Amino acid sequence: MLSIQIPFDPSIIKFGNIIISWHGFFMSLGMLLAVYLCLKIKERFNYDEDMVFNTAFVAIPSGILGARLLFVLEYFSYFSANPSKIFALQNGGISVWGGIIGGLLGGFLFALIKKYPLLKGLDLAAFGLIFGQAIGRIGDLINGEHLGSATNYFWGVLYTDEDSPAFLHSLSVGAHHPATTYEFFGDIIILLLMLFILLRVKYYFAGSFFIIYLLLYSIMRFFVTYTRIDSNYLLDTGLRIPQAVSLIVIGLVCCIGFILYFAKRSNKFQRFFSRLEL
Repeated sequence: MLSIQIPFDPSIIKFGNIIISWHGFFMSLGMLLAVYLCLKIKERFNYDEDMVFNTAFVAIPSGILGARLLFVLEYFSYFSANPSKIFALQNGGISVWGGIIGGLLGGFLFALIKKYPLLKGLDLAAFGLIFGQAIGRIGDLINGEHLGSATNYFWGVLYTDEDSPAFLHSLSVGAHHPATTYEFFGDIIILLLMLFILLRVKYYFAGSFFIIYLLLYSIMRFFVTYTRIDSNYLLDTGLRIPQAVSLIVIGLVCCIGFILYFAKRSNKFQRFFSRLEL
């Protein structure tokens, strides 16, 4: 059976208890490149360099905290029995949805306090988030951070390094879906679409890119999760937790989109909308 073998040690550097993994390296690189992209397009959203850096200094730690918190909640039975493991980030274990929610919430509250443009700030953040997520998924592929379901397709992956999180899974099921790579390509497609709209479309209201990002990512993540087996199910719904979160976000985003669209068109809400858009 044809497959792609991934032989890499998940750790780049090991020095005592200090471990730098491919996952951590590309996650950090993704954060840096996300900020860089925001700096390159900041003027289109009425942001300056200081506003980007100040917001990032709050949004990034908030995202990391949210990513770990949602992961702990998803596997609460394990962490409740092993509370010392909650802060063992060197062992991996984060939730992308938790990072998105935490980063957006922290950044939004900071921008609100500092009276930065709110909707345009969310639009700008959408570009950074989707780009950073794509870069981070490269590290997931190298490490074998997430477990895919078995597949006969020639692009199925096998992890041959004994330290890889997916090594035993590869021995058990054989070639499996590179689910995080599917997400990488999905992220890149969403980013390119957003950049095309930004550069080619003359009219879009504030908040448009934020809505596009969350809506398309939620739809993509919902279907990609069918190729993964490492997320718990939500009660007896038949849906894994990332899929349930995706559906909730899709519903919320559709409501927010309608509200923003009609608020923009209605004179009654012009003052409120202008406050968000400034």
